[in-house]
Amino acid sequence: MSILDAFLGGSRMALSKVISHIENNGADLSKLLPALYSRAGKAYKVGFTGPPGAGKSTLVDKLAALYVESGKKKLGIIAVDPSSPFTGGALLGDRIRMQNLATNENVFIRSMATRGSTGGLAVSTSEVAMAMDAFGMEMILIETVGVGQVELDIADACDTTVVTLVPESGDSIQALKAGLMEIADIFVINKADRPGAAKIVSELNIILDLKRQNTGWELPVVATEAVNGKGIDELAAKIAAHRAFIYSDSHADQHRKRKIRATLNHVLDKEIKSLIKKRFLNEEMITDYVKRIQEGSSNPYEIVNNILSSLKQDKP
Repeated sequence: MSILDAFLGGSRMALSKVISHIENNGADLSKLLPALYSRAGKAYKVGFTGPPGAGKSTLVDKLAALYVESGKKKLGIIAVDPSSPFTGGALLGDRIRMQNLATNENVFIRSMATRGSTGGLAVSTSEVAMAMDAFGMEMILIETVGVGQVELDIADACDTTVVTLVPESGDSIQALKAGLMEIADIFVINKADRPGAAKIVSELNIILDLKRQNTGWELPVVATEAVNGKGIDELAAKIAAHRAFIYSDSHADQHRKRKIRATLNHVLDKEIKSLIKKRFLNEEMITDYVKRIQEGSSNPYEIVNNILSSLKQDKP
């Protein structure tokens, strides 16, 4: 029996191997991914982003526990952790924090290393989510690494994006200017028992009024104390409401087109970068480029232009 056959038969071990194959850019990936894509498209993906220390992991943990208790049969969790500086692998912090969920047969948790990616997600996060989707997960929760204002990839990878802040996040008006804030479907003020929580909730609601009129969606601000389980029910209700909103008759087609466009751009970007690295950026070539730049016989711009010219002419 092949790994794909075992995967389709419901083997969690096979799912793990398929995900590892995706992460390591294994052989025949060009055949595997289309097979997964044809079977995916049913899972609902919720992304959690925000600054480090906002309590995203605890929030995901408590929300996942709520979903399990409410009868959701299959739940996938992708925790994007910082890369180990020694091995390049994930530091596995979230799997340690989610030990209670990790033993549940209906929950599958995967930690991924960023491997140098700066968008808050690992390069293959979307494909790993697709594998979980094809495996039959009903809902997939994706937690970004928490690098700050550049975690914009999460909006393309997910159906609902939850931006998590804490009372200490500071002036909400300034925060809303950041690109990170523009992608939110739901705002969470976690650790709401701390001073300043009510103030930032109030400010966000005032600022968001204009945006609500333009989008038609309520853009809720939910106060939570994830460590104590407070506000989790309300957050789950808002996620369900957003799901109903984007799948309504007036928004479903637009949402589907946006997701297809985002997937197409992601795949194209990933494959072009891979092609350039394979043909022009092996270690020997990079060493030569550095030497030429150091000697003054070339410069980074000239080298990149030559690479692009070679690609246009389809020359190795």
